[in-house]
Amino acid sequence: LPRPPMERIPAPELLEEPAQALAYARADFAEVNQGFVDRFRAAFPDLTRGRVLDLGCGPADIPIRLARALPGLHVTAMDGSEAMLIMARKAVADARLNGWVGLVQARAPNLPFPPRAFDAVISNSLLHHLSDPHLFWQEMRRLGRPGAAVLVMDLFRPDSPQRAREIVEAAAANEAQILKQDFFHSLLAAFTLDEVRAQLASTLPHLACRIISERHWLVSGRLL
Repeated sequence: LPRPPMERIPAPELLEEPAQALAYARADFAEVNQGFVDRFRAAFPDLTRGRVLDLGCGPADIPIRLARALPGLHVTAMDGSEAMLIMARKAVADARLNGWVGLVQARAPNLPFPPRAFDAVISNSLLHHLSDPHLFWQEMRRLGRPGAAVLVMDLFRPDSPQRAREIVEAAAANEAQILKQDFFHSLLAAFTLDEVRAQLASTLPHLACRIISERHWLVSGRLL
């Protein structure tokens, strides 16, 4: 029988150090990030135009990939970390996508967007940073219009610190030490599949949640 997951150890809500942001911007997340975009396109093939909100965009690799793949979309990319947004601004400018990707510094629950403003709300690897995950799901419900697409991916917590270290070495062996350390702490702070399903039960019970890799879960569906 599988062992129960270890107790969650919360991580800092923001990665504010310039060295952390630089490590993330330089890291090779191409496979995971392109996989996220590919899943979005497969799950919502009709969504080729409209407004997308990315919660916790980091250095904006996913918004850039999404805007390139679907130029009919406008992506509002939000992050709470100025250090991350410095990297994001450069990446968006270098990609010549300033007209397709807009960057906003904000933190839940005070997001500066009107209700039902977006045709899709997406997020990758933000939830585990939050002290109150229910605010995340509530904002997602508030900001998406009825029928809006939802795609959220994050890590799930392994059953031991040793397993967390094994995952880090398998997935990020050649990355900077500061990124590997942040990755390890993120795994310790991540929510299990059962915990995510419990969060959804009180806010967005119709969304599907499943494991998609040795370290990721995925929530997908449309808002009612």
